[in-house]
Amino acid sequence: MTDNLVNRGPAISGPIRTAIVGTGYIAEFHARAIREVADVQLVATCDANLGRAKAFAGGWNIPLAFDSLSKMLQETRIDCVHILTPPDLHFSLAKTALEAGVHVFLEKPMCTSTAEADELVRLAAERGLYVGVSHNFLFSAAFQRLREAVHSGKLGLIDHITINHFYELGQIRFGPFDNWMLRNPGNVILETGPHLVSALLDLAGPPEALSVRADRKIALPNGAEIYRRWRVRTTAGRTAIDLNVNFAPGFPQRTIYVRGLFGSALLDFDADTCVIDQRTPLDVDFDRFKRSRAIARQMRTQALSVLARYGLGKLKLMRRGNPYQNSIQDSTAAFYATIRNGQPLDGRIAGSTGRDVIEHCVGIIEASAIDKSATICDQLRADRPALAAKPTVLVLGGAGFIGKELIRHLLAAGYCVRAMVRGSPLPLDEFRSDHFEVVRGDIGTRADLERAMPGIEFVYHLAHAQCKTWDEYLAKDVEPTRLVGEVCLAAGVKRLIYTGTIDSYYAGAKAGTITEAMPLDPEIRRRNYYARAKAVAEDILADMSRNRQLPLVILRPGIVIGRGGNPFHWGVGRFSENVCEVWGDGRNKLPFVLVTDVAAALVKSIQVPGIEGKSYNLIDEPLLSARDYLQELEQRGDLTLSVIYQPIWKFYLADLAKWAIKVLVKHPDRFRKPSYADWESRTQKAYFDCARTRTELDWNPASDRKRMFDEGIRVALEPWLEATR
Repeated sequence: MTDNLVNRGPAISGPIRTAIVGTGYIAEFHARAIREVADVQLVATCDANLGRAKAFAGGWNIPLAFDSLSKMLQETRIDCVHILTPPDLHFSLAKTALEAGVHVFLEKPMCTSTAEADELVRLAAERGLYVGVSHNFLFSAAFQRLREAVHSGKLGLIDHITINHFYELGQIRFGPFDNWMLRNPGNVILETGPHLVSALLDLAGPPEALSVRADRKIALPNGAEIYRRWRVRTTAGRTAIDLNVNFAPGFPQRTIYVRGLFGSALLDFDADTCVIDQRTPLDVDFDRFKRSRAIARQMRTQALSVLARYGLGKLKLMRRGNPYQNSIQDSTAAFYATIRNGQPLDGRIAGSTGRDVIEHCVGIIEASAIDKSATICDQLRADRPALAAKPTVLVLGGAGFIGKELIRHLLAAGYCVRAMVRGSPLPLDEFRSDHFEVVRGDIGTRADLERAMPGIEFVYHLAHAQCKTWDEYLAKDVEPTRLVGEVCLAAGVKRLIYTGTIDSYYAGAKAGTITEAMPLDPEIRRRNYYARAKAVAEDILADMSRNRQLPLVILRPGIVIGRGGNPFHWGVGRFSENVCEVWGDGRNKLPFVLVTDVAAALVKSIQVPGIEGKSYNLIDEPLLSARDYLQELEQRGDLTLSVIYQPIWKFYLADLAKWAIKVLVKHPDRFRKPSYADWESRTQKAYFDCARTRTELDWNPASDRKRMFDEGIRVALEPWLEATR
C-alpha cells in the first residue's frame, strides 16, 4: 500500500484554505501550527456542538463555524481539513472529506482498524489527494537527533531499543469515563500506542513476533475494565525491542534508549533532549570521566536551547514554543510543504505509515489475549428499574464531584430526581433507583433545557465549564447560566439553587470576617476568570430575582473535600506531582467543608420556606491549616511531599512577568492585568461566619477534626491509592 506520490489533484491557486474539525484540547495546538505555516489560511472550524465551534472560532478569529462537516464543505471552499475528533469518528469524517476532493490531516490514531485505514489510503490515491497522520512526537528536536544518530550509523548496528511511556492516564481516576479510550480495554493502546509504535517503525522497521503482557487491571466506575500496565517484547531483524507502558500515577517518563555497537543514546520526550554516549580513546578511568562530562555538556546545551526557543517564541522573536507545540508545528509544516510541492509525504506522517501503526497496535492488543468482549457503550444499562413517580428535582451538573453527592442525598431523602448531562450518563449508573432518571442535554441549548423541565419544581445548577479565556467563560459559563434562569422563569419552577463560590470574595489578610451580608469582591474584574465568571452569573440571576421574581437561592461552598474529590486540592496549594507550593505560610485555618455537608445544605435549600433571594456560605468551623492537611495527606497516603511555603509576592511577580510578555507580543489575554489581591486571596485568611446558614437552613456540618481527616482526606485518597497498587 503506497501513498499518492505526486500532486495529481486539482491545483490550488492562492493560499491553501484549511479547516479544523473537532475543537477539543488538541485543536489549539493545531490552530497555532496552521497560523505559523506561510500561505495557509484557517478559514473555518467545525464541531458537533455549534456553540463550542463558535467559541473556538471567536477565540482564534476564524471567519466561519459549522456543526456539520458536510455543511461546511458545501458552503465554503476548503482545500484541507485537520480531523481532531475522537478516533472512532476519524474514518467517516476523513472519507467524507476525501470524497469531496479535500486533503486530510488526521490526529493519531489514523483509524480504529487497518481496514478503515486501507480504504482511506486507497481513496486518497484514487482522488490524487493527500492523507496524513500527525505522529508529531517524531518531529520533536530530540527524536530528530536520535533518528539521525541511528540512521547515519553513528551508533553502529543497533542491538536493543527500549521505549518507555510511564505517564498517568488521568481519565482512569477522574473521568470522563465515556471517553472513547475507556470504552474497550484495548482502546488505550490504539490511542497511546501510536506514539511508541511509530517511533519503533521509524528506528527499527516492522516488528516480528510479539510477546505481550497486560496487567494491573482495574474496574472503572462505569463497569469498564482497564489494564494500567503493558509490557511488549519483540524483535526487528537483529534488534531486540522492549515497549513499556504504565498508566498508573507515578513520576512521568517518556523515553527511548538505544544501544548500538559503537554507542548508546537516551531520548527524553518531555525534556526534548537526546544525549549520545560513546567511548573516547582515553584509558578506562579517564574515559568514564570524559564521557560523563560530555553527557552533562549535551544536557546543558540542549536544555538551554529548549528554554531559549520557548522564551523567544513567547516574545514572538521566533516561531517556536514548548516542545510539544513545536512537534505539532513541524509535522503540520511538513504536510503543507508536500501539498505545495507535490512530492511524496514524509514517511513519518504518511497515510501508509499511519495504517502500519494501526496494524501493529492491533497486533499488540491481540497478542495480549485480554478480554475485549466487554465493550462499554455510551448508554446506561437497559435493566434500570422503571420510575415510580415523575421527577420533581432537576440537577444540572450531576456527574460532577458535588453533583453526585447531592443526587445521593436527594434519593436518600425520598425525592424523585432527573439529572441532565452533556456527556455520557455512565458516571451516574451507580444510582440504580426507581426515583432517578438521566437525560442528555447541554445547558447552553434552550431546547435541551426545555425538554428536561416537565414536572420539575426545583432546579439545581452546579454545572460549570473548563475555560481558559474570558470570552470562553462568557460563552460557556455565564450565558448558559442566564439561559437556565430564563427557562426556569418560563417553566414556573418553585426554586432555582445556584452554586457560586467563596472565591468570588476577597479573602486575604485584610478581609476580616465574611458573612453573606458582605458584597462579593468589588474588584472582581481584576480577579481570576473563574471567580469573576461565578460573580457575573450570580449578578445576572440576582437581577432576575429582584426584577422578574425568579425564585433564587445562592449557595457558595468553601474548599470542598471528601468522597469523589481530588485529595491534592488546589485550595491548599499548587500541586505538581509530589511538589506542593502552598499559598503563603500555610499556618492559618482554611475554609474546608465536607462534600457530604455541602450536599446536606443543598437539600435543605429546597426544604426551608421563605428563603428566596438569599445567599448562604457553606464553610465548617476553622479546623485545619494547609500544614495540617498536608501532614495528614502524607501520613494517610504514605507519601513524601516536597512542600514549599511560597510567599504570595513570588506568585504575583511571576504572573506580572508573564503579563508583560503578553502585552509585548499583543497576546489576546493581555488586557487582564495581574492582581496582587487575587493571588493573596488564595491564602484564605478571612474568617467565614456561617451563623445565618446554620440557623436558617438548620445546617449542622461536621465541625470535627477527626471527621475532616477521615472523610475529607482518607476517603478521597482511597481511589488514588487503589490506582497506584
